[in-house]
Amino acid sequence: MRDDTGTAQNTLADLRADCGQCFGLCCVALPFAASADFAVDKAAGKPCPNLRTDSRCGIHTELRQKGFTGCTVYDCFGAGQKVSQVTFGGRDWRSGTREEARQMFDVFPVVRQLHELLWYLTEALTLPAARAVHADLRRMLDRTERLTRRTPDELGELDVGAHRQDVNVLLLRTSELVRARAAAGRAGKGRPKDRRGADLMGARLKGADLRGANLRGAYLIAADLTGADLRGADMIGADLRDTDLTDADLTGAFFLTQPQLNAARGSAATRLPESVARPGHWTAGS
Repeated sequence: MRDDTGTAQNTLADLRADCGQCFGLCCVALPFAASADFAVDKAAGKPCPNLRTDSRCGIHTELRQKGFTGCTVYDCFGAGQKVSQVTFGGRDWRSGTREEARQMFDVFPVVRQLHELLWYLTEALTLPAARAVHADLRRMLDRTERLTRRTPDELGELDVGAHRQDVNVLLLRTSELVRARAAAGRAGKGRPKDRRGADLMGARLKGADLRGANLRGAYLIAADLTGADLRGADMIGADLRDTDLTDADLTGAFFLTQPQLNAARGSAATRLPESVARPGHWTAGS
């Protein structure tokens, strides 16, 4: 959304998927292969067999049981409704020409990337420790929002990678400022080890003090973080598939998304940032 001056005024709530305003784009545009995450193969541009004519998922409440766990850890960050209702003005991919449908499917992943960046920029603006870069973050947020509103042809030619690099400069500065404040609570322990991109698959980090840790892009697949203190940790891009977050404290952890949490295991006692919800499949002691 925008204010009266035309400046982007997004909230994280604006960047959540609204499937009722989308035409099932993620269920058509994206490919997947039969694996532990998906029960069948599906080519890009081909509707998922579970997609109903009303653009809803026929097994939404049973995705994990039916072998479609991959769907439960995906989020378009609101790109689906943006492409459906704004970029293509409410036109359904079913009612247009084959070329129009193909263009819609091509544009959707581009806008999805931009909306993910909007999520990080919007969250960064809520972090008091990053106040020194808030003005730059607002300008980048507005620039990114304007990109999402380009025409289908313009979006198809957009170099998202180059824009992501520009955004990342600010996100890295934000991370440094927030983690420095969080690490100040580690009296006598100094700054935590930089674990950016680290291979921590299966690591035993039960009860670890990871306050202010840099876990950007870290591979934490099946790692044991039971009871770990992750307050103020940078979680952007961290792979949390089957990570055990039982009783862990992620209060103040930032750049943590719902898909990451949905891929992990946790409990009723796991403490989470307000920006994310406790996954429905988490149970006490899981």
